[in-house]
Amino acid sequence: MVFYFTSNVTDPPAAIYMGKDKYENEELIRHGWPEDVWFHVDKLSSAHVYLRLPKGQPWEDIDEALLGDLAQLTKANSIEGNKKNNLTIIYTPWSNLKKTAGMETGQVTFFRSTMVKRVHVKERDNAIVNRLNKTKVERHPDLAEEKIERDRESRTEAREVARKLRQAELKIQEQRKKEAESRSMSHLFDEEKMVSNKDAIKGREGRHINELEEDFM
Repeated sequence: MVFYFTSNVTDPPAAIYMGKDKYENEELIRHGWPEDVWFHVDKLSSAHVYLRLPKGQPWEDIDEALLGDLAQLTKANSIEGNKKNNLTIIYTPWSNLKKTAGMETGQVTFFRSTMVKRVHVKERDNAIVNRLNKTKVERHPDLAEEKIERDRESRTEAREVARKLRQAELKIQEQRKKEAESRSMSHLFDEEKMVSNKDAIKGREGRHINELEEDFM
């Protein structure tokens, strides 16, 4: 089972989700999306809370109000952390989560510790927690199938982007070809290198008169 929440502090609203227990957490780790950002109470047991960002949005640019929602929700879903003040919530992209041999179910470490950010929570904010809990929905998704479908759509989008880029490139090449042909024709008909019909006729008449004069001499 996965719990889904909606934060309305941003426009559009943000999608948040978390596993019911460590076994669901393990599935979420395995089938996360590149757009997901993982949240957890630092140095304490807590739920694995995820924010699903819109495609293309940098994970470092999470809105401050939304970050506050996620920090409060993460704290509220830690048995020990919910009772404490002045906690630190850590967060990092899903792609930075690392599983190694021998780790317990739901346990993770990181590929790069430099990609782990922190947010301080002074105390529980009931108004935020209650607002988010009102949006809570329980579902039993097929996480593996959702990931497959997401990756399929991404490949389709990537192919479409590549097709449009290729079309734009061909259009530029065609425009350059036309410009080159235009410059070539302009060179052929350069006025400085052309002889008018009048000059040509005058030239022929001049030669003809000279020939006649030579005949009479």
